[in-house]
Amino acid sequence: MLYEALRDALRAERPVALATVVAGASPGAKLLVEPGAEPLGSLGDPDLDRVVARDALAELEAGRTGVRHYGPQGQARMDDVAVFVESFAPPPQMLVFGAVDFTAALVRVAKVLGYRVTVCDAREVFATARRFPEADEVRVDWPDRLLAEVGPQLGPRDAVCVLTHDHKFDVPAIVGALATDVGYLGAMGSRRTHAERVERLREAGVDDAGLARVMAPIGLDIGARTPEETAVSIVAEIIALRSGKGGAVPSLRDTDGPIHARSGPAPA
Repeated sequence: MLYEALRDALRAERPVALATVVAGASPGAKLLVEPGAEPLGSLGDPDLDRVVARDALAELEAGRTGVRHYGPQGQARMDDVAVFVESFAPPPQMLVFGAVDFTAALVRVAKVLGYRVTVCDAREVFATARRFPEADEVRVDWPDRLLAEVGPQLGPRDAVCVLTHDHKFDVPAIVGALATDVGYLGAMGSRRTHAERVERLREAGVDDAGLARVMAPIGLDIGARTPEETAVSIVAEIIALRSGKGGAVPSLRDTDGPIHARSGPAPA
């Protein structure tokens, strides 16, 4: 039954984690954990099952796989039992709002990193599969409506990138994204554009904590000029924030001055 449930979850692309005792009193014992469902199986002790199920859900949310150690009844800071938690998480999602010139480059780079990418724009003439053939989905819709639909599915591994430069699109997109648990929220635009955007966001009820979640201007300060370079700066910022390794190269949000490097001769 456990393996059948695992098979069904994988076929349906539902997130699921399989915990297996690799050292301890019950080697080979397994516990299958799926969000919103009762765990299946047992690791040999109900308290250990409860603690491992909790930790497996956390590992699944982060998309991590690895070995965790416990006491016989799930006690922390003990090494009696080693449990291998294997996370089967669906690909992280990236929602890109705005069918603009930078979008195609961002889609290409995001696909290399394994994202399932949705491009959304309310303008039917721009939001077409022909313009963004590498996107998994192209939606002609308003940002708030799409986020109302998929927002509950977004988590720390996912990203929302707002590239519209237009307050009537980007303000609803940001407000909608802030209502989710999405791990990365970035918005394109000049510093002046973002300053104006901040005022509109405050008028929409966004507080300081919400504004602090918005990476704008979007991307790391690497001197990007072209759409492709800008796409690299965006995904690099996503990786840096997710891994906690930011700081060596600052985000554009945390710097001053022009956000695009001046053109000049290439270094020798």
